[in-house]
Amino acid sequence: MSRLNQLSFFLISATGIFATLAYGTVHQPLIALFYLIVTAILLLWSAESWISGSIRFSRSPLQIPLILLGLYAFVQTIPFGTIAAGNGLADISRTISVDPYSTQVTTLHIFALCLFFSLALVSIDTAARLRRLVMVITVFGFIYSFYAILQSVLSPDKIYGIYKPQSAVPFGSFVNRHDFAAIIEMTICLPLGLIFAGSLRSDKKLLYFVAIALMGSSLLLSGSRGGLVALLAAIVLLIILTSTAKGRKNLILKVTLSAVLVLGSIAGAIFVGGDTSLTRFSDSVSSDDISSSRTQIWGVTLKVISDSFPLGAGLGAYAQAYTKFDPSGGYERVEQAHNDYLQIVADAGLVGLIVGGLFLFLIFRESIRNSKTTNSFRRGVAVGAFAGCFAILIHSLFDFVLHITAVATMFLTLLAILVASGRRYDDDSDDEVEARPKRRRAASVTPIR
Repeated sequence: MSRLNQLSFFLISATGIFATLAYGTVHQPLIALFYLIVTAILLLWSAESWISGSIRFSRSPLQIPLILLGLYAFVQTIPFGTIAAGNGLADISRTISVDPYSTQVTTLHIFALCLFFSLALVSIDTAARLRRLVMVITVFGFIYSFYAILQSVLSPDKIYGIYKPQSAVPFGSFVNRHDFAAIIEMTICLPLGLIFAGSLRSDKKLLYFVAIALMGSSLLLSGSRGGLVALLAAIVLLIILTSTAKGRKNLILKVTLSAVLVLGSIAGAIFVGGDTSLTRFSDSVSSDDISSSRTQIWGVTLKVISDSFPLGAGLGAYAQAYTKFDPSGGYERVEQAHNDYLQIVADAGLVGLIVGGLFLFLIFRESIRNSKTTNSFRRGVAVGAFAGCFAILIHSLFDFVLHITAVATMFLTLLAILVASGRRYDDDSDDEVEARPKRRRAASVTPIR
């Protein structure tokens, strides 16, 4: 294994962590740095291909929806005629997008994420790397949660003790607490999957229980109601996936285990004190704050969909499209729909609906298939990664978490882990190999020589 390949894997493993710690990578300088990291990984892959004389790429169909979405975003910026001049303005190019510049920026971002995902799929090519990446994410989730809890006590209104957001409630390294919850939903599900699938040795279980309880406590302390709902949905999914056809006793054991983990997280949150997701459920979903008045935003989004369907208003152009129907007359700027499903239809119209449906279908098909592998460790990884992705899909009903670079990067990393869990490797441990011969699944990483 070449040094270039090892460095590429290191950068892929570190990118999600960097994006999370860098305020979620939502500021333009940090987004530019994210692009440079992806470019560096691409150059390493190209150099390795040149030296080895072969090009390795992934044939996973999960890449297709991202590519199609990026291509359609590009199409939305192509001029087709002009808008007549008037009021001292020259002719303006007519595009599908109502804000072509924002759509161009979004196009670049989609392709950068797609490139990262494709390179991650190629990079996880051994059982040792799969184990290492799962461990890195789990340990990061534990340490990050511990830090976030300390910060919530010592400096609750400042990130890293230096940056104080003016218009949101911060938590951890994020300006928005819901984005922190989204990261924890994914990091906590990997160890949960290993525990529920029985993939851990007895001497390691206590460490994982402690890590899970700490991550759960930090999620509750973040005050994200959507995050709590998503985590509970992920736990229910884990119970379903790991208790099928194993008897009533096994199901009761899993439910009891889930209850203990949830109660442990609640106890930890209560011990630390402060506002939590549970206490915030007593608040109304709608409030005077436009950022949390989701019902109003969703209603306006439906009007945007009706007005721009079937072509969409333009990916990344939601803020501009919203102003036409804004009941506040532009007093408050709303940049996201607080529902990724509504927004993809508002932005991309019928194409967004089809591409989004295809993406969900491919995720569920890959997840169900890989969660049935007889390899103990890879089965635990598969159900954990699936649960983490499922949690984000549920959370996306209430927030715009997938529009945050750090969340999207970690989500794609989990998807890459999910795909990798369905392969067989030459370095699988003796205690992990299938108990009986089974037809080898075709590798999804293909070299061209």
